[in-house]
Amino acid sequence: MEPVSHAHTNLRRVPVQQRSADRLARILDAGAVLLDETGYELLSTRAVADRAGVPIGSVYRFFPNKRALVDALAERNLEVYAGRVVVRLEAIPEQEWRAAIDAVLDEYLAMKRSVPGFALVDFGPPAPVDGPLDEVNRRVAGRLADLLSRHLARGREGTVSDAALLRTVLVCVQAADALLQLAFRSDPDGDPDLIGETRILLQAYLARVLE
Repeated sequence: MEPVSHAHTNLRRVPVQQRSADRLARILDAGAVLLDETGYELLSTRAVADRAGVPIGSVYRFFPNKRALVDALAERNLEVYAGRVVVRLEAIPEQEWRAAIDAVLDEYLAMKRSVPGFALVDFGPPAPVDGPLDEVNRRVAGRLADLLSRHLARGREGTVSDAALLRTVLVCVQAADALLQLAFRSDPDGDPDLIGETRILLQAYLARVLE
């Protein structure tokens, strides 16, 4: 079970005891598996409770509806992704920004291929769920820009401004999101040619501010 971050989730109740935290993690794990099996539209809180082996009241203790559950799952995914990126960046020399960008992309691809529910709900609810989907990419871009800024600053004499880096990373996240959706729509493991083109695009665009 992956740990759950409660900093920004709209949980009805934040677990205090470890037993409650473990139950919440089981609920999210069950929701992730069911998303792969049924999709978002057929997902139900009753099915999640049954799969998690908990009373339906336990689900409603944390979430008012399935949308809130999916939002929490997306936030957990982002926390896990950021943690994986940090680990990868620690092994990359600060001057090698291209390797850092490769690591950011590779960790996303690895989660896309292996993490339950991630193919449908990575860092935000699946379309066509109503809501400001552009805010999801802004949140992801902000997190990545912060991680990259802290990593690259240690090995650069002159650093790009935070605003310029954030804007550039946001463009990259938006573009990569669209391209990778296309890549995984045609191939469950991701079309390798489209992934290769995505990598080239990211490297070329980021070179404007990182070289």
